[in-house]
Amino acid sequence: MQSVKEESTAREARLIDGRQAASRLRAAIAAEVAQLGRDHGAVPGLAVVLVGADPASEVYVRAKGRAMREAGMESHEHRLPADTAQETLLALIDRLNADDRVHGILVQLPLPAQIDTQAVIQAISPDKDVDGFHVLNVGRLALGQQAFVPCTPRGCLMLLRQVLGDLTGKEAVVIGRSDIVGKPMAQLLLGQNCTVTLAHSRTRDLPAVCRRADILVAAVGRPEMVRADWIKPGATVIDVGINRIERDGTSRLTGDVDFAAARGIAGAITPVPGGVGPMTIACLLQNTLDAFRISRRRAAPCHPSSERKPS
Repeated sequence: MQSVKEESTAREARLIDGRQAASRLRAAIAAEVAQLGRDHGAVPGLAVVLVGADPASEVYVRAKGRAMREAGMESHEHRLPADTAQETLLALIDRLNADDRVHGILVQLPLPAQIDTQAVIQAISPDKDVDGFHVLNVGRLALGQQAFVPCTPRGCLMLLRQVLGDLTGKEAVVIGRSDIVGKPMAQLLLGQNCTVTLAHSRTRDLPAVCRRADILVAAVGRPEMVRADWIKPGATVIDVGINRIERDGTSRLTGDVDFAAARGIAGAITPVPGGVGPMTIACLLQNTLDAFRISRRRAAPCHPSSERKPS
């Protein structure tokens, strides 16, 4: 199925339509969840934990809950006050780890200052770590083993595969070395047999490094930092950045790439909004479905091959 939208002007890059790709993925997940409900009388469940009332976090939690319900999954929301003690939050995670109705656990970040974020992340069962932040999932990804992958880089890879197909031999540059996007994105691209450079604030002559890239992933959180002359003609550009800027008295969202200028150079590019963002929530649904499958496999009775069958 065609995943990019051809533009009428040949000189312009193709738009990588993240909304369309996410809609297809969510529809496929919803169909599988409905079948699971019919076959097994159970569906995937995600527990989302929100500590405090950060406005942006509130928006994200509502969007995730709505997406879960639209896919036919169970959404379990746990809202705690901003002054919640770390021990209280860890006790809730212990209960969720033991709850068979909960297949995925997501603790909305950032957490209040009195809570050690890493202690909370590592307390989540690796088999329910749908954010892909637990050290075991990070290690498994680095070793090329089956792991939960953070949702944003997983979505980026899906878009790249839909646009380019086989990525073998492509030169990829990832700008930004965060644990949430940059590092796992680099590992995923290595797993696709790309030659990968992970660039960052200390990289020498960053524009020249970027100009080598067949695939350029920008994930730095700096509005329009990547200029058109940083981009190799025909390259595929994935813009992960979501930045709110004020221009001419109006507030608008922009990415880490100068989209208007880059579109005349790149072969394909994600817009902001409407590119990577929709894929992030779709991949959260996919990770939750994967967690459900893992729980079903572990719950299945074992039938050793040496066991004598009744005559």
